[in-house]
Amino acid sequence: MDSISELTNSIRDHLSVQPMNKFDSVKMPQKQPFVIGVAGGTASGKTTVCNMIISQLRDQRVVLVNQDSFYHSLSDEKLQNIHEYNFDHPDAFDTDFLLSCMEILKDGQAVSIPNYDFKTHKRTEQARLINPSDVFILEGILVLHDPRVRDLMNMKIFVDTDSDVRLARRIQRDTVERGRNIQDVLDQYARFVKPSFEEFILPSKKYADIIIPRGGDNDVAIDLIVQHILTKLGQHDLCKIYSNVFIIFSTFQIRGMHTLIRDVKTTTHDFVFYADRLIRLVVEHGLGHLPFTERQIITPTGSVYTGVVFCKRLCGISIIRSGESMENALRACCKGIKIGKILIHGEGNSGRQLIYQKLPADISSRHVLLLDPILASGNSAVKAISLLLSKGVPESNIIFLNLIAAPQGIHAVCKKFPKLKIVTSEIDASIDEHARVIPGMGEFGDRYFGTDKDNNNKALHHSWDFPCLGTPK
Repeated sequence: MDSISELTNSIRDHLSVQPMNKFDSVKMPQKQPFVIGVAGGTASGKTTVCNMIISQLRDQRVVLVNQDSFYHSLSDEKLQNIHEYNFDHPDAFDTDFLLSCMEILKDGQAVSIPNYDFKTHKRTEQARLINPSDVFILEGILVLHDPRVRDLMNMKIFVDTDSDVRLARRIQRDTVERGRNIQDVLDQYARFVKPSFEEFILPSKKYADIIIPRGGDNDVAIDLIVQHILTKLGQHDLCKIYSNVFIIFSTFQIRGMHTLIRDVKTTTHDFVFYADRLIRLVVEHGLGHLPFTERQIITPTGSVYTGVVFCKRLCGISIIRSGESMENALRACCKGIKIGKILIHGEGNSGRQLIYQKLPADISSRHVLLLDPILASGNSAVKAISLLLSKGVPESNIIFLNLIAAPQGIHAVCKKFPKLKIVTSEIDASIDEHARVIPGMGEFGDRYFGTDKDNNNKALHHSWDFPCLGTPK
């Protein structure tokens, strides 16, 4: 490219909105990369930390993006007064261009990123082509300063190193690698680097998920970060975006049961049997997210066993009518649990009207297990959760249990209620124009309660060759 303006125009072309066709809503979602932000003061060891993370993620495609690449090229006038220019101020960076590039990368497309020459203080003619990857590490002193940049990140790291150590490293780097004299380095540090650190960089530390003291010398912190990244990479993309979304661990048994309840030919009898099994697993997984206290008991052998006791002030709330299918599993796990009900009626494509409610009088003091097997658009769930909040239930006390969730529903619920938890057994591709989950399992309530007019049990009945699943008698 001849100029940076052409490069910027290319970025804008990539970001232009393309018309959607009627089938776009049912396409498989684009796999999202895991974005890590690494901030910290000058010469704190950010690049060392990044390289250590990259070296341990050998089986993943990892790309390092430096915020330094997005410095503004200085005009001749500014170059004549280079000693008056603050390179540690947010205005020194072309943040809009950085955001454009990162959005393209997150969209699964390659992008050209400029090279910045620290001796001439200009971007070079040659750009660096970066391809889509599993992990992007965005490194720079101010990557946690701008909220727009922070919103791109799945993990935010701040490298915290002693100021004297950082100054010594900066002197060595700027004199050896960038050809500057010691006096100029010290003057720049006193006039710009230190004040900017205190005004812009250090305050961004509060946004970090992880703070690494001593930078690259902290092997334990690096190991923990890498293990966390590997865990997240093995999760569904939405679990990387929303830390309050949990999918039960998938096994061939669970996949087999999903195959059966999703099959249009499955009889009502078999559908209920396998749906009940899956519901029980989801309920038990959801109960595992309740608060607990440690407790020691004496076993029949006279030994001491250190265990836990879970919160007992619970109640279940089912969204009528599909949610009622989950009540038996909840009662089987929690003897004598109170269960309330909410009936919500749809109005058009998005509106929801509360028709009926029957909730425990002391619900505000309880942890609530909200029951609905299908999370589609999320409109009914948002209405039900809003009702619970209006009754004084803390958002963090709500656990939403379902069998299948659509991305649209998860986005709708998690963006509005980030403190509650969603526990599901699978996340499907999308919803269609009728707000039905795709591939889904059809109208759950009709299939479970046998009110599906299209379901002729006698005609569709057949035996399943899944002995390991325990075919119902």
